[in-house]
Amino acid sequence: MRGVVFNIQRFTLHDGPGIRTTVFLKGCPLRCVWCHNPEAMSPEPETSSTGQPFGALMTADEVLAVIAKDRRYYDNSGGGVTFSGGEPLFQFKFTLELAERAKAAGLHVAIDTAGFAPQRHYEQILPYVDLFLYDIKADSGELHRALTGVSNDLILRNLDALMTYGARVRLRCPLVPGVNDHADHLRFIAGLAARYPALDGIDLMPFHNLAAGKWHAVNKTWTLGEVASATTADQARWLDFLRAAGCTNATIG
Repeated sequence: MRGVVFNIQRFTLHDGPGIRTTVFLKGCPLRCVWCHNPEAMSPEPETSSTGQPFGALMTADEVLAVIAKDRRYYDNSGGGVTFSGGEPLFQFKFTLELAERAKAAGLHVAIDTAGFAPQRHYEQILPYVDLFLYDIKADSGELHRALTGVSNDLILRNLDALMTYGARVRLRCPLVPGVNDHADHLRFIAGLAARYPALDGIDLMPFHNLAAGKWHAVNKTWTLGEVASATTADQARWLDFLRAAGCTNATIG
């Protein structure tokens, strides 16, 4: 089986525990206005306006061979492999094969997902996943649609299903000053923490206004040019709000 991969990053430290290899797969059903990987939106290989290729067909064997190179680092650090994107479940059959084979090889497997995929896909891949890094982007369906192009209804249903199944889940919450870092959203995050006390934790992901060049390279319009990157004061305010709301397991990701 072959899939479209746009990057394999070795020695990553922020996509799950320990030292990891992160495999970035192309294709995503969301269109987040702050996306830092716009070259991952299309599932097809692309070429930028400057001739840079984005994405190449790879077999599962080829991907797993790259992952296997750093096995000793995973073993020594408690690390493993993370499948990201885009949305890795957008190429579900390919991601399923990769996760199944990585787990059979004894690796720790994480899936970095936006939660917008059929529930049956999460059910099928669950036996081969040690950790879901699960995005929460907005509190209301209307705001979520405005910021990402889709409602969050399916995302919240899938989160509830994973928690019911006993999956290990860590929330990832991108926060953009003046866009989705308002009190209602922070209160919503705290409510999820209270509803699901078994969550592995919550990572607040501060916005950095650095993606304009990538958007232009794939002929897309960057609409957040006037939005400032999150400051340390913003981050402190978010954490103070969440802790005051009883959410003690949030950190800056």
